[in-house]
Amino acid sequence: MVLILSTIAVIVDLSQKLGRINDSGSTAFIALTEFYPFWTVWIVNTFLPIAVFITVIYFTSRLTMQTEIVGILSGGISFYRFTLPYIWVSLFLAVSALLVGNIALPWANIKKNKYQYVHLLSNTDKDEYYKRQRIGSQVSPNEFVFVDSYDRTEKLGSSFMYQKFDSTELKKQVIASNFNWNDKDSTYALMSVYSREINKDRTEKLEYLPNFNMKLPATPDEILPEEYVAETMNTFELNKFIEKQKAKGSANVNTYENELNARISNPFSTIILTLLALSLSSKKRRGGIGMNLAVGIALAFVYIFFSQTTSTFSEKGYVSPFIAAWIPNIVFGLLTLFLYLRRART
Repeated sequence: MVLILSTIAVIVDLSQKLGRINDSGSTAFIALTEFYPFWTVWIVNTFLPIAVFITVIYFTSRLTMQTEIVGILSGGISFYRFTLPYIWVSLFLAVSALLVGNIALPWANIKKNKYQYVHLLSNTDKDEYYKRQRIGSQVSPNEFVFVDSYDRTEKLGSSFMYQKFDSTELKKQVIASNFNWNDKDSTYALMSVYSREINKDRTEKLEYLPNFNMKLPATPDEILPEEYVAETMNTFELNKFIEKQKAKGSANVNTYENELNARISNPFSTIILTLLALSLSSKKRRGGIGMNLAVGIALAFVYIFFSQTTSTFSEKGYVSPFIAAWIPNIVFGLLTLFLYLRRART
């Protein structure tokens, strides 16, 4: 079922993007070998719990309608024992998804994004990504950097401003008309620099320098507003990155922690949704397979909506990333436990 859905998704997505792929100088064959294998890893890992949920509902409903489950249970096998193969398979899938999500998927995302940024972005998006990146970032708890425009390709920027605070009081400000990022010594090579330092007695020291090399706690690539940076790191790298962002006082820490927690909670949901599907579809009801599928699809949409909502609340700072990642599993886990125990008693 997952492979069938993935194949359909690739065909539909390719048909929609084929014009842009050809216009960028690539071909469908190159896209199928350099983009879609890695895109498929992402889509399978993301939607595996839902795909397993719908699959279990469908096949268990068929067994139910053919009265095979009734025959098995009438032969003296308990519902708990009947459940064991479902549990073992869901555990295998969950562990596989856990390993893929924490190790293989970040590598696949790097490959996917590399092709996407070159061939699948619109001209406007390419210009924004490569040429017109505006930086406004907190690089440490008391240091801020603002850049009007930064070119990723040439590593050149304009309208640079650095500010350092002591509590709420400005202590130092550096303004430069242009700068060049120097990879060799990891410095910002500033041009036409105006420096302002405010002393404890409120006196100020003003200075002009034609050139000045400045070292900061972060590189331009680290402070650029990269939307999907967390998904390209393995879990070890992501943990280190989050600690570094916390030390800087970054406002995006919750977004990165959402990614980290989701890598564990999403595979675990495969087990919960498998047992929920079994509990819903292992007993005959009016409407048969169609009704079971309708209920399953409706619950799948509720689960997705619930997960997206809690993730958004976490990014806004309303709830912690840990709660946002696990509350859908907790709610659906309690529902599953109730329905499973009720089904086992009947």
